[in-house]
Amino acid sequence: YLFSNSKEVSEAVDDLSMILAVSILLNSIQPILSGVAVGAGMQSIVAVVNLASYYAVGIPLGLILTYVFHLGVKGLWSGMLAGIALQTVVLCYIIYKTDWELEVKKTRERMKVWSLKPSHEESNPIREDDESK
Repeated sequence: YLFSNSKEVSEAVDDLSMILAVSILLNSIQPILSGVAVGAGMQSIVAVVNLASYYAVGIPLGLILTYVFHLGVKGLWSGMLAGIALQTVVLCYIIYKTDWELEVKKTRERMKVWSLKPSHEESNPIREDDESK
């Protein structure tokens, strides 16, 4: 009643508040998991998981709940939340099964290839026999 005195608006907010709470929870976890996976170099896996979760599960389920079961906005939102929940579970599994020690080794190897040598080493290398003189 802070923004409207309408009983219809109040009932709609009451009806959708649980879905909103679940949405806030999942939408706070899922981007972190996606970021971790992308940061670990799994961009293509995350892209496939995103596409499958939203377009193969979330949207079709939302449309079925909306038009077949006549749930309206609640059905569409619930379907999309199911897609986000699936994506969250799959990304949790992927991150859990990732060998992080191997990822660190790969990163170290990439750093060796991509890191620049300091300029003083390239232009004036110090030899052990030069130091003794």
